Amino acid sequence: MGLISLLLATGASLLGLAAVLRPLEMLFPAKPGQKLFRPGWALDLSFFLGQYLLWNGLVFWCLWHTRGAIGRLVPPEFAQAVAGQPFGLQVLEVVLLSDFCVYWGHRFQHRWSFLWRFHAVHHSAEHLDWLAAHREHPLDTVYTMTLINLPAFVLGFPLEALAGFIAFRGVWAIYIHSNVRLPLGPLRPLLGAPELHHWHHARDRDAGNYGNVCPLMDVLFGTYVCPDREPEAFGINQPVPSTWLGHMTRPLLPRGTGAADEEQRVVTNAGEKAEVA
Repeated sequence: MGLISLLLATGASLLGLAAVLRPLEMLFPAKPGQKLFRPGWALDLSFFLGQYLLWNGLVFWCLWHTRGAIGRLVPPEFAQAVAGQPFGLQVLEVVLLSDFCVYWGHRFQHRWSFLWRFHAVHHSAEHLDWLAAHREHPLDTVYTMTLINLPAFVLGFPLEALAGFIAFRGVWAIYIHSNVRLPLGPLRPLLGAPELHHWHHARDRDAGNYGNVCPLMDVLFGTYVCPDREPEAFGINQPVPSTWLGHMTRPLLPRGTGAADEEQRVVTNAGEKAEVA
């Protein structure tokens, strides 16, 4: 893709997401009164541009080569047996196994200090909306996308056939960060609604709501949390960089600073809460 095409695609994605999600945020706000240009919006726009202009190519390059490496490890007999199943059953297996991998991989991100160094970039957002969903470190994105697609690679699904599934998960991940609270009623335990993920981003971060599309894994493993109100504050209990470049480089720096010690303390506390839950 040429530079002009890439710029046009990025602009179209930005306008398309805003056109769909911003009206929802205005009609059904989780936090009424939150402005479009709220604190931190320019930083989150930098993450959006970095993701679309720089890192998406890296992520898909990693997925492509991971698929090839895993494909060489899967016995041909197993791949043939999977391919012999009804297509609908294969899709169901991929979705459930993907949710299982993402759930536990996400819990590890909060409990293992090395993974938290990168995942903390995402949790540093103090205002949630559709734009804040893009606040991610690219290595964190590679980790998550690998887990999402790992079952499909093992079961032998070609990456091309998963394009729609990958796109849907990406859009859903943006939606659950939006400043939206829809009246779902009894459907709430079946859908990964924004209010569930908002509590996952609460500053005091009790263990919970690690699922993405569906909270089934949270229900099964006892980490489903959904009070009938929004958290008082979002973010993390440690100093964070104020620039995009700072967020990109800080997780790569050697440990041993005061901030790193605070990081370890927060992760330890989160792990203790998870064990209690």
